[in-house]
Amino acid sequence: MATTAPTPFDIRLMNFTATLVFVLFALTLVGAGAWWVLRQPFFPIVALKVDGEVAHNSAATLRANVAPQLTGNFFTVDLARARAAFESVPWVRQAVVRREFPNKLRATLVEHVPVAHWGADTGAQMVNGFGEIFDADAGEIDDKLPRLDGPPEQAGQVLGMYRMMVPLFAPYEIGIEELGLSSRGSWHVVLDTGALIELGRGRSEEVAARTERFLRTVAQVAAQYGRTVASIEGADLRHHEGYALRMRGVTTVVTEPPKKK
Repeated sequence: MATTAPTPFDIRLMNFTATLVFVLFALTLVGAGAWWVLRQPFFPIVALKVDGEVAHNSAATLRANVAPQLTGNFFTVDLARARAAFESVPWVRQAVVRREFPNKLRATLVEHVPVAHWGADTGAQMVNGFGEIFDADAGEIDDKLPRLDGPPEQAGQVLGMYRMMVPLFAPYEIGIEELGLSSRGSWHVVLDTGALIELGRGRSEEVAARTERFLRTVAQVAAQYGRTVASIEGADLRHHEGYALRMRGVTTVVTEPPKKK
């Protein structure tokens, strides 16, 4: 019986190479064809659904603002760009955008929850519970919220300080209307009584401890004059081991008696 001679190695290598080239060429053609088909207007986005927190923006307004920024069809639309478009709308903190086959996009939104005004009285910025500053429609701002101010990159620190200060004044039934941090690192508060208190510099814990000591001692001082902490007009805690104080109806100026003629 005749036996078949084995195929030489170089022949087998050539056959394998030719097959591999053919397969790669076929896959390239299929991929190119699929990419061409996907980029054609055969799969347009016909609906943009919005759900989640939309208390400050109607779904119709959101679609009107975002739709013009979307390009491509169902398969080629850039979801990251769509998310950024939603998050550029006032009050929107976070957006999650996903495809819904065969021709829809769905955006789930999380809105900012304001806890304070931010910056100058004339501005319309606010800060949320995460210490993030955002732009808001001036007509929708709650005037009862406190006002915080400071370097924008330290908004979280300012909010944290506010949360430390509120419980210190609460036992005296006094609220904080404004809290500010200067560019030089000095703190001040404006109370709902109208009093301005300069708190000075230092770490948050140091400033809080200084404020607590002040309130404890100033209550005793006020009581000596028949006043309460609410009678404070202003105070400066930047003095070493002491503070300057102004109280309504109280003066420490000694009037010299008239000279005898």
